[in-house]
This record gives sequence, C-alpha cells and structure tokens, in this order.
Amino acid sequence: MYKVEDKRKPILIITYYWPPSGGAGVQRWLKFTKYLPEYGWDPIVFIPENPDFDQKDHSLEKDIHPSIEVLKFPIWEPYGLFKRLTGKKELKQGQVLESGSGGFFKKLSIWVRGNFFVPDPKIFWVKPSADYLMSILESNDIKHVVTTGPPHSVHLIGKRLKLKNPAITWVADFRDPWSQWDILKRMKISSFIWKKHVKLEQEVLRMADAILATGPTAAEEFKALGARKTHFVTNGFDASDINTEPIKANGAKFVVTHLGMLSKHRNPENLWRILNDLCSNDDFYSALELRLTGIMSSEVEASISSHKRLAEKLVTQSSVTHDQVYQEYSFSNLLLLLQTNDSGATSQLPGKLFEYLGAKRPILAIGKEGNDISKIIADCSAGQSFQYDSNEDLKTFILQEYEAWKSGGGKWQFNDVEKYDRKNLTKELSDWLLSL
Repeated sequence: MYKVEDKRKPILIITYYWPPSGGAGVQRWLKFTKYLPEYGWDPIVFIPENPDFDQKDHSLEKDIHPSIEVLKFPIWEPYGLFKRLTGKKELKQGQVLESGSGGFFKKLSIWVRGNFFVPDPKIFWVKPSADYLMSILESNDIKHVVTTGPPHSVHLIGKRLKLKNPAITWVADFRDPWSQWDILKRMKISSFIWKKHVKLEQEVLRMADAILATGPTAAEEFKALGARKTHFVTNGFDASDINTEPIKANGAKFVVTHLGMLSKHRNPENLWRILNDLCSNDDFYSALELRLTGIMSSEVEASISSHKRLAEKLVTQSSVTHDQVYQEYSFSNLLLLLQTNDSGATSQLPGKLFEYLGAKRPILAIGKEGNDISKIIADCSAGQSFQYDSNEDLKTFILQEYEAWKSGGGKWQFNDVEKYDRKNLTKELSDWLLSL
C-alpha cells in the first residue's frame, strides 16, 4: 500500500481525448487524473496538439488538476478527405457511419475510413509520438504507462514504448472493444484488413502488462482473446459535479429524458410506439415531455415523427455542457439508457449509466438481456431494464412510473451508488496499479 511519506510516483497517460474535447470519451482519464494525486501519483498526460474534435466542452477544463503536466505533440488527421467525400464542412460524431444509406461518395467515405486507416485515422500519430516519449520516460523516471482507446492507435504507441523499454509497466485501457466493437463491424472492412485488426489487437493484448476494462464482461472478453492479465474499473460519477441542493423535477410535467447520440442502431421503436399509444390518454398526453439532447440520426427522427401525438411532445436540443447535465437529470422523472442494438455492444458500460445513478433518478434501460447494465441497475435498485422487442412489460413499467410521479412517490432505493463515485474508483485504480 502506498504511504504518504513515500516518493510520489510519476505515471504517463496517453490519450487522444482531453479538454476542450467534449463527450463521454474524455471523462474517464480526466477524472482519474483529477484524483490520482491524492493517492501519491504524479500524472503526466500526453495528448495531440491540434486534434480534430467534433464536440467541444470547455466546462470540463475545470477538472484538470493543477499539479499535472500536459504534454502536446502535433497530429495529422485525414478528415479533410472525409469532408470532401461527403460534401460536409463539418463531421459530427458518428456522422460518417450514419451516412451509409446515402449516396456513392458517402458510402465510399466509410469504405476508405475502414480500409485505408488501420486501426483508425490517428495512425499517423503513433511513430513520432513514441519517438518523442522515449526521452520523456527516461528523464522523468516513469515506470507506469497507460494508453486509453479508442482510438486504438493510441495503444500502438504503448506497444512501441514497451518494445524499446521492457522495464515499464504498460496498462492498455479499453473504453470500448477492438475487434468485437460494433462500430468496427459496420465499416465495410475487407477480410485482409480485418485480419490486420485482429493481429494488432493480439499484439497489444499479449504485450501489455495488463488490460484495463470498464466492466466485468469486457474484462472476461479480453481475457478470452488472450490478454495476460485483466482487470476492470468502471466509469462513474463525480460527486463534485452534482448540485448540493438537488433541483426538483418539474411537477407539472412527466419528463422522459435521453442525453447522447441516437443512431439508427440505438432507436427504440417499440418505446416510441408505446409512448404514442399512452398519449391516447389525455392526462398522460398533457403531462408527457420527451426530452432528447444530442445528435439524432434521420432514422430516429423519422421513427418519432411517424407517431403524431408523441412527436408533439418532443423537445430537442443539440447539446449541453457537462456542467449542465445534472440539471437536465434533475428536471427528469425517467432517464433513458439505450445500449446499441448489436451483439458487439453487450459488454459496454456507458459512463452515462453512472451519472444517472449519481443523479438518483429512475432509469429505463433498453439493451440485451442479462448484460452488465441490467445487473448494476438491479443491484442498486435504480430502475428496470428491457430488451428492444419488449412490449407489455415495458408499457406497464412506464405506467407505474407515471403513477408514482402523480402520487409523489417511488420505489427505487439507489443502494450503494457511492461506490461509483470517481474518487472511490480512483482509489481502487491506484491500489491495482501498485499491485502490478
């Protein structure tokens, strides 16, 4: 166990996402580095100097610990090519993939992305970054290195550093799968390129001293793929982000909320139909507000628009900053958590789940049966999980939550959610790192 009087330990974290990047990917290691100094670590964060972020959130900059050192190194990314192929000046998150039903050039952009840049368009950052970081390792006596992906090119920097300096302890943190990633499977990849992905993944899994995952099923999947050692530390919520005086939900409205991207593979058509059917009751119709924040694909828009009464209750906004999300949660009576409707997504534990737990608002989750999401929600007594084809049971749940809202009650206990506080999770991470 690390003691206060011991010499502080430097640790190098290599990541693509860092403030002012917005979205979910940035928060895992931003929050870990916020609290690691309390447990005797001196984080050094290595990031691209000129990244092509599609989503920015300057409110996250307040979480950068003042003691950590941030190193920046130039990166070249081929997004100009994608923009020319799609005819768009900007490409939002997931837009290249969502455009697969469009014209020839849009489909071509997906094929180019999947077959020309392996494992991803950040590949050109790998060699120069590894060369630069070797001197950083030596001059700072760094023994622990963490790479976090996606983008999985970041792990190839770790592989190069490990080859040149076998004495370092290298942890490859996977926020999402690699060869089992549902997004990768939709990129029209040739069999030759697929084998290349698998080969690179195997090299990382076998060379890293340990693989860190975001949940138990993901950790088991990496172990089955050949990882030498696996562990998981989930994402979480930061108690300092939550208002000390919680805002009460709007008493005049039964607010159903989702924050984040809604794609054609995350489109709960049965839920929209059920909500529309319930709107045949005038009291429910008057009370309902469906509040969707984030990028919404044309398929989702069309699906909701096909239900006339539900469409009249829809409120949308393109985005909110992270310091506003808990206000959105607090206004809500039911929080939607939608897992991608693909077998490759069953092991993923989105960070949003833990923010929902921290907000202590009932959760309606839709995904695969028996996944880690449903187990955590059940263990915490925080809501209920359903499958995409659920019907009467889903309708019954919504009606129960609606009646609980009308009566001012609720049965959910939100048991032991404090274990998902980012500070507690960082303590768990620190203890594990010291054991390697």
